[in-house]
Amino acid sequence: MARPKADLPPAEAVLSLVDGEGRLAVRVTPGARVESLAIVDGQLLAKVRAKPQDGAANEAVIALLAKALGCAPSRVAMLRGATSREKLFRLD
Repeated sequence: MARPKADLPPAEAVLSLVDGEGRLAVRVTPGARVESLAIVDGQLLAKVRAKPQDGAANEAVIALLAKALGCAPSRVAMLRGATSREKLFRLD
């Protein structure tokens, strides 16, 4: 059975959460059943299938953000939160 497509909000909605310095705060849930991005109470919530082992969940979040924004994963960099659920990314 094929995996369902990730549920993504419009790129404009995600970009509206980016601050003046190009930073984006994300709360991550690793090991989820389906991958999705959602905006709840002004915060971006990411659910990824990858487990939080050896940075797999971090890479999955970067890939999901890049897909939602329509850019290359190399344009999304993690600034803070490699071992935390609360992460801060910089968008180029």
